[in-house]
Amino acid sequence: MSKNYTEITSDLISQMKQLGGEVPEVMTAFQNLAKEATKDGALDKKTKEYIALAIGVAKHCDGCVGFHAKALANLGASRDEVSEVLGMSIYMGGGPSLMYAAEALAAFDAFKAKL
Repeated sequence: MSKNYTEITSDLISQMKQLGGEVPEVMTAFQNLAKEATKDGALDKKTKEYIALAIGVAKHCDGCVGFHAKALANLGASRDEVSEVLGMSIYMGGGPSLMYAAEALAAFDAFKAKL
C-alpha cells in the first residue's frame, strides 16, 4: 500500500490550522518549541531533521515522516544520507520500523522530485 505523503502533509496543514483556531495558545507553544528545538546549535538543523525522521519512523507517524522527509529534501539531504538514517531506524525499531522506513524513503523521493 503506497501513501501519498505530499497529500498527507497538505491535509495535516489544513487540519492543524483548524485546530489552531480552537487552541491557539497550544499551537503557538508547539510552534515555538519546534523552532527552538530545530535551530542550529551543537547539532545543525539537518542532523536534527535526520533524528526527527528516525523517530517518526520508529513511532509509525505518517505526518512526522512526511514533514521531516520534506524538511530534509529542502535542506539538501541526499538519498544516500536518508537511507543510512533509515537503516539506523530499522536497526533500532525492528520490523515495524522497516515498513515505515520504506515509506519514509518514498516520501523523501516524492518531495525531492518536486524541488
